[in-house]
Amino acid sequence: MTDAQMDSGLGGVLGFRYEEVSGGSVVATWTVGPQHLQPFGIVHGGVHCAVNESTASIGAQAWLRDQGLVVGVNNNTDFLRQARSGETLRSVATPIHQGRTTQLWEIETTNAEGKLVSRGQVRLAHIPGTPPPEFLAAIDA
Repeated sequence: MTDAQMDSGLGGVLGFRYEEVSGGSVVATWTVGPQHLQPFGIVHGGVHCAVNESTASIGAQAWLRDQGLVVGVNNNTDFLRQARSGETLRSVATPIHQGRTTQLWEIETTNAEGKLVSRGQVRLAHIPGTPPPEFLAAIDA
């Protein structure tokens, strides 16, 4: 699986690298660069929200497969520790609930010392549709 196959949108632009993808866990790493910072030199909270939504959506779709599409309906993120340019962060998404019509995922982002930088939850709804074939091929690879 390549990162481009997993996330050709915002996550790709932000440089999220997917180390593990399944319906039970998604692990992404990313190195903080100037594109991630707010004016005061620390990671913009929206980037944490983006990694949460990206990892949860990818994992939720990997679980749902071709039985529909997933869409985020709620994203709550707590920012606990600063991260600065050059730091590599690791975001791990795991499901809390996987049901017939919705899923709820928890995401924890840690720094190189294993300290929690942010924590979030993303709720996703299942809607009619079919994911791109290249996505399904990537999770099967």
